[in-house]
Amino acid sequence: MNLVLTLLNDAFFSAIPAMGFAMVFNVPRRFLPYCALAGAIGHSFRTLLLHLDMPIEWATFAAAALVGVITIRFAKRHLAPPLMYAVAAIIPMVPGTYAYNTLIAIVQLSVQEQVSSDLTTMVIQNGLKTVFILGALSVGLAMPALVYYRTRPII
Repeated sequence: MNLVLTLLNDAFFSAIPAMGFAMVFNVPRRFLPYCALAGAIGHSFRTLLLHLDMPIEWATFAAAALVGVITIRFAKRHLAPPLMYAVAAIIPMVPGTYAYNTLIAIVQLSVQEQVSSDLTTMVIQNGLKTVFILGALSVGLAMPALVYYRTRPII
């Protein structure tokens, strides 16, 4: 029961930025609920996978692929481009905390007179995690479209 409440809470609070960024990107008003729904489903799925002890990079990849599949379905139903839904839907999964911690550690390293191994480790760990999560978002979002819109058979 606690997991269900956590997922519903996560869905609600990830739908808000998805809809907000859809408004920033001038998505037509009638498509805003679909952007919010895709963002909520994607972020909640990632939270579920993280709860099942999957690493955040792989959970983000799977959630971005799910968002890609969902937005292709929305696009076919409404005859709209899938990226109109997808870009706003993956914004809540952008690794802002890891990027922030990386930059703070870099600034602290530049202020110190001696190089600290703890700060260097923090820069490397958070920086690599940021890069891998962003890569997982981009590849995961693109993969369903590459498979779905393929003109030649895979085999």
